[in-house]
Amino acid sequence: MSVSVVLFTADLRLHDHPPLRAGLDGRRQVVPLFVRDRGVAAAGFAAPNRLAFLADCLRDLDAGLRERGGRLVVRSGDVVEEVCKVAAEADADEVHMAADVSAYAQLRERRLRRALEAGGRRLHVHETVTGAVPPGAVTPASSDHFAVFTPYFRQWSGQRLRGVLDAPRSVRVPAGIGSEEPPRRAGSPGLSPELAEGGERAGRKRLTAWLRSGVTAYADLHDDLAGDATSRLSPHLHFGTLSPVEVIHRARRVGGPGAEAFVRQVAWRDFHRQVLAARPGAADADYRTKHDRWRSERTARDDIEAWREGRTGYPVVDAAMRQLRQEGWMHNRARLLTASFLAKTLYVDWRVGAGHFLDLLVDGDVANNQLNWQWVAGTGTDTRPNRVLNPVTQAKRHDPEGAYVRRWVPELADIAGAAVHEPWKLRGSDRARCEAYPDPVIDLADGLARFKRARSRD
Repeated sequence: MSVSVVLFTADLRLHDHPPLRAGLDGRRQVVPLFVRDRGVAAAGFAAPNRLAFLADCLRDLDAGLRERGGRLVVRSGDVVEEVCKVAAEADADEVHMAADVSAYAQLRERRLRRALEAGGRRLHVHETVTGAVPPGAVTPASSDHFAVFTPYFRQWSGQRLRGVLDAPRSVRVPAGIGSEEPPRRAGSPGLSPELAEGGERAGRKRLTAWLRSGVTAYADLHDDLAGDATSRLSPHLHFGTLSPVEVIHRARRVGGPGAEAFVRQVAWRDFHRQVLAARPGAADADYRTKHDRWRSERTARDDIEAWREGRTGYPVVDAAMRQLRQEGWMHNRARLLTASFLAKTLYVDWRVGAGHFLDLLVDGDVANNQLNWQWVAGTGTDTRPNRVLNPVTQAKRHDPEGAYVRRWVPELADIAGAAVHEPWKLRGSDRARCEAYPDPVIDLADGLARFKRARSRD
């Protein structure tokens, strides 16, 4: 009986998994393989929160395979070397994997294809596994990718998605293929205390609950910071414990304005993926440069540390940064606010902020993280590159009673209502109750003036 290898990367699930289904076609034996890639660690992407969530995902994937008569094979090292070793050990004639868009992933795929072909084996790369609509499937007439979301979304919405595949009933793995024990979540420095649980079971449970009771109000409540009315599915989409194709199909079956708004947000993932696939350098370099002379970590050290630690003196910014450290996750509106404050009010290089987010975000994804940061910094795809989000105005709009701030900034817990957003205006006993909270690191008008001067040079 022929054998195939299925290489799991950012697709750690059994439901709706085209590479696994293809690997099992013809009643093959299959080696489900995950390689703990030393290249990812060397590149700095092996952050504690993502490693912990990954450990949950791998153990859950192994458990699901064992329920079906199989198991997960785990190796550590260079992906290309380990895949070739496993293919040789299993006498496999082909390898299946999901397509991905980062420069690292594209290089890995090219290296793997060359190495397998040299050994007489084939590599099959499957689209629509980690994204719903693959890069290049929709393009404008004058370019290889869309640089503006709205026309992209219009064409994206008209694409017919493939059907959802059931999880396999049985998985047969050849004997004698050595494996490491799947890693366990372990405490480590930098691990967020309230990090969510990973794994396909947890993801499917959260998706079902969200579609049953959360998505219908999403259009109205998605920016409500205190309401916490977003799906929190981004870590599961990042690690692939949920299929974006299945998520979209199920949301569309629910229907209504909330589901439509939610699907639009899922489409942003594909939008950023097609930008990065076409312009891999945008992970580190300005997509559309404004010739900014950003303040660096050396020149703005104190301001950057205040921002990272949540002590800028602007309560909504500090609340969001503390949520990030505590949960390894942050509300999307809060991501926009904190990024705008660093890049435009403090005029610090967006790469400093993007790097900090990647250090902590469990859903830290090169395409979404870097290109969202560029969008906010005005060097990316935003059609209004000089917009600045005022943290006080935004806080009053999206946290009108101050509940979000009081949840994460205990120094202000005794300040009632919207007054919590401007503690520097308090007087008397109210001011005394929050004396432990710092003064603002900068006046907003001064920050805005500096940013306008800098951009006027363009």
